[in-house]
Amino acid sequence: MDFNDDVHLDVCQNIEVGLKAEYELHPELTDSLCMFGLENAIIAVKQEFGYAKNERVTNNPVVDGIIGWCVNVGMTRIGKVNDLTLKEYVARLQKIKKSVALHSTYGIRGYYEFIKEFV
Repeated sequence: MDFNDDVHLDVCQNIEVGLKAEYELHPELTDSLCMFGLENAIIAVKQEFGYAKNERVTNNPVVDGIIGWCVNVGMTRIGKVNDLTLKEYVARLQKIKKSVALHSTYGIRGYYEFIKEFV
């Protein structure tokens, strides 16, 4: 699955809107912290659906907005829009995390520099 043939591309775009806003709100937000936030968002959204009970969400003021945004998008979309499942949503978060990792090779905020023109 790549971005070009993703039936839930709009979900990725929804998530990225929130990530861009967090990068702009927190100049200290690096790609590494963004990936940390996405990892915790995956746990948090699973917990909202009764899973990942033994995992802990690590709070950090810089990434709390990422976690909250991703949970909110998940709660709004999963099971309600285009038959999106929890598994599919988590896959979108993981896909975005991979993109953050890829673009981080261009600088500590490389992902933001990439998405700010498109989102």
